[in-house]
Amino acid sequence: MRRAAAAALLLLALGGCATFPEQGPREWHEQLEGAGELGGPPVVPENTAPPEPPQQSGPERQSGPQQTPSGCQDPDPQVIATCLNPVGAIAVLPDAASALVGERQTGRVLRVRQGSEPQLVTTVPVDGTGGGGLTGLVLSPSYIEDQLVYAYITTPQDNRVVRLAAGEPPKPVLAGIPRGPVNNGGALAVDEDGSLLVATGNAGQTPPPPDSLAGKLLRIDLQGHPAKGNPDPLSPTMSSGLQSPGGICVDPQRGAAWVTDRRVGEDALHLIKPGVLPAPAWRWPDRPGVGGCTAQDGAVAVAQVRPESLFVIRSDAKNLFVGAPETLLQETYGRLSAATLAPDGLVWLGTVNKAGGRPVSSDDRVIRIQPLAAGGDNRQ
Repeated sequence: MRRAAAAALLLLALGGCATFPEQGPREWHEQLEGAGELGGPPVVPENTAPPEPPQQSGPERQSGPQQTPSGCQDPDPQVIATCLNPVGAIAVLPDAASALVGERQTGRVLRVRQGSEPQLVTTVPVDGTGGGGLTGLVLSPSYIEDQLVYAYITTPQDNRVVRLAAGEPPKPVLAGIPRGPVNNGGALAVDEDGSLLVATGNAGQTPPPPDSLAGKLLRIDLQGHPAKGNPDPLSPTMSSGLQSPGGICVDPQRGAAWVTDRRVGEDALHLIKPGVLPAPAWRWPDRPGVGGCTAQDGAVAVAQVRPESLFVIRSDAKNLFVGAPETLLQETYGRLSAATLAPDGLVWLGTVNKAGGRPVSSDDRVIRIQPLAAGGDNRQ
């Protein structure tokens, strides 16, 4: 991989990006940890992901030609934050230079920025068993004004969407999503109409009842009510049939929305359509453990736990995939899970190397890479 060229292009891209100052009545400040509290197919192992190799000791994995990390100091210019717990979700802030990062099993939400120590914003009580925890994080469509953040979490009783505001405990927006022994993780996104898209796991039900919120693609307003334009105006359900979703991504240029799913026998990428979960637009029979995704101008990038890479496919104007896929960052940063697109078009990724991978001293990390649609060379 031409790492030097990638780093140079990244620096050029960042140097030319506009920033958007945050405004509004609330500001996110560092808080003490623990602050805040909460008002078909057979069942397969947790997350329906491929069997994970045991954590290995020994020499640290090299991150390309640059120096090996030393403690929490990582010389890689694409690394934004280090020494985190496995990352469950990322939401990039409007300035495009900092982000809120959710740790899946601890429920901590940290503000990260390159060159600064991560700042604890809040800790949301979560239950990380059965693939659950804090697995979704997205900014309010009017974040600059209201400073609100939405999270998908697992509690001992259920899975739910909660709203986070500075200085306040998390407030349930949509509660009662079934939880079970497996497939409790979910994902969040905001569509082009400003509604929340919510992907829910099936909680081990095969399949869940039609009126259940498990295993669904939901579309709700910011108060948790069914969004206008849903197939059934009285229901939050857009479509059914998800098993263990890893991420939702909306293409800002085209408006198309995609959801990844770890299924029995295969991993899949679906184009989101009202009323029905269509056949997968892309299938992975080898089940690499698909996670979060990003979409921009027809390029869809999917984070993979195995083979520790970012999988990129490109589509035409009809959202049909064309050309050969690309595998980027292979065995460069380890197991990738969270993925999101920043306002400046850069891609942010989170690792989960402490969860069964081969962590280096600076893991787990948040990484920022150059735009995929611009044809940058991030390949290994």
